[in-house]
Amino acid sequence: MVRPALRSRSLRRVYRRTPGGVTVVHYEKRKPGPARCARCGRPLNGVPRLRPSQLRKLSKTAKRPERPYGGVLCPSCLAELLRESIRASVGARS
Repeated sequence: MVRPALRSRSLRRVYRRTPGGVTVVHYEKRKPGPARCARCGRPLNGVPRLRPSQLRKLSKTAKRPERPYGGVLCPSCLAELLRESIRASVGARS
């Protein structure tokens, strides 16, 4: 029997084949949900689904896209936001 701490369904069961040909079960924490856009709530592309301890090991460029609001807004929301800010600045000048 596996030890009681690992009997929880919050842990994911991963079946591994050892070099000796025996299949063993490893217990891992589950992956977190995808990062979501702060404006529309759509999952963000280019942002890895990792636990904070694993995210810390990645380089800054691997954690989020290199654009303004990268890792916070999706590209379509960013484009909309930029269009709105340009319209506001053009309107303020006239």
